Amino acid sequence: PERRRVQGGRMSIGIPIKLIHEAESHIISVEMKTGEMYRGMLVEAEDNMNCSLANVTMTGRDGSISTLEQVFVRGGLIRYMILPDILQNAPMFKRIDPKVGILRGKGVGIGRS
Repeated sequence: PERRRVQGGRMSIGIPIKLIHEAESHIISVEMKTGEMYRGMLVEAEDNMNCSLANVTMTGRDGSISTLEQVFVRGGLIRYMILPDILQNAPMFKRIDPKVGILRGKGVGIGRS
């Protein structure tokens, strides 16, 4: 399934894919549909979720642990990813209020928009 949307005649990627791109150069964990778990630095991510990881610790289905210099993970085989908490502050989570033209976050306030 394609994860792009058409906006104003051009293609754009969704927030989950943008978030994965923001995680580049951070340490992430990836669990595969086959049961292996990879933890390492995200070197590059593609729009189809293919990922290149460096300095990887792989935990096999049987619990065995291996250290690998580089791993390429196919996006279609990913079950889930664990990204750093710091990405909660990524700019894509800010909304622009059309009435005022200011950025709004998820903060607590008097009213909700």
